[in-house]
Amino acid sequence: MDKIRIRGGSRLKGRIAIGGAKNAALPLMAACLLTDRPLVLSNVPRLADIETLGRLLDRHGVTRSEHVTNGTATLTLTAAGVTDTTAPYDLVRKMRASVLVLGPLVARCGQARVSLPGGCAIGTRPVDLHIDGLRRMGAEIEIDGGYIEARAPRGLSGAEIVFPSVSVGATENLMMAAALAHGETVLVNAAREPEVTDLAHCLVAMGAEISGIGTDRLKIVGRDRLDGAHHTVVADRIEAGTYAMATAITDGDVVLANARQAQLAAVVRVLYAAGVRVEETPGGLHVRRANGALAGVDVMTEPFPGFPTDLQAQVMALMTVAEGASMITETIFENRFMHVPELARMGAHITVHRASALVRGVGRLTAAPVMATDLRASVSLVVAGLIATGATEINRVYHLDRGYERLEEKLSSCGADIERVRDDG
Repeated sequence: MDKIRIRGGSRLKGRIAIGGAKNAALPLMAACLLTDRPLVLSNVPRLADIETLGRLLDRHGVTRSEHVTNGTATLTLTAAGVTDTTAPYDLVRKMRASVLVLGPLVARCGQARVSLPGGCAIGTRPVDLHIDGLRRMGAEIEIDGGYIEARAPRGLSGAEIVFPSVSVGATENLMMAAALAHGETVLVNAAREPEVTDLAHCLVAMGAEISGIGTDRLKIVGRDRLDGAHHTVVADRIEAGTYAMATAITDGDVVLANARQAQLAAVVRVLYAAGVRVEETPGGLHVRRANGALAGVDVMTEPFPGFPTDLQAQVMALMTVAEGASMITETIFENRFMHVPELARMGAHITVHRASALVRGVGRLTAAPVMATDLRASVSLVVAGLIATGATEINRVYHLDRGYERLEEKLSSCGADIERVRDDG
């Protein structure tokens, strides 16, 4: 099994190209099940999660091909005929986003059998909102043997669905299902994340009728069929935010090519308060410290346009070496502080009480062997390792491969002393 070794102390300086968003690409891939025509997706990141969903689509009868130019992938997906409507446990357990095939399969085929999902161990993240929404649209659903059994032999019908809490996955699943439903569907309290908006734009390109894009009220008028389309995956705001914090913690100077400030407004506000300057440049964002030392900042995760939960671990790593104290509150997932004990091994001073973590900045971090517990926790250890004295070794880095493309290459190109090594122990 691989591990990553980082010798801290190098300032990051240079340019990092931000790739396509994993969290946008996955629902876009599932959308191919809505049509028998080719869906061509460009700017697709080459990640383990993308390959996992690709294998699941293979199972459903989708043909796929990939063309790579200058490190950027274009994926062509064609679901000319869906040959199997079962999403098995052995694939779905590896990644929660696999549940996104549920809505498209029921809408197009009238049935689906999808395993209850797995993914990162950051909380229960139930799929109740997906199921309740499909039931509102007329699907008959049972949970049997760990599988969601859904049937709608006469098709789905439009309905008004009010989400009791904001859910990105449920919004995406039901928006796709509604695109082929009879009549009009209204999603109230819908997620507004850029990845949801990106999916909506792709569905419109495929012939769907959707209004309210970018708001918390989406109106979808179902079509009898959708066409193929060519769509470019939006840039990954989480990758951009991660490298912005890596730049800040090393007192670096980096241009994040393709990053969009409009998608990172809440993150930019936090960084600005911490003493980090983020400025728009032609084609990206320029990140550097404003006046030397970092200052502690309180952060609370919220649905978009608030501070994203997927950057909570990274900002905590940044705050470990800031002057003063910071309070970081997690409101999205109930088990997303698993990186705290690992950061503590490196000398961080963090006290957790329920959904909040009090971080008291320390003068320096010290390298230590640490273990990744989930995708974002693992990259927070990379951020911390960049500033720690000595050589930090991060184990179980397969989590990183799920969400960060060529991480070692991108960081080393800006001066980081980082390498992937084989763990023969």
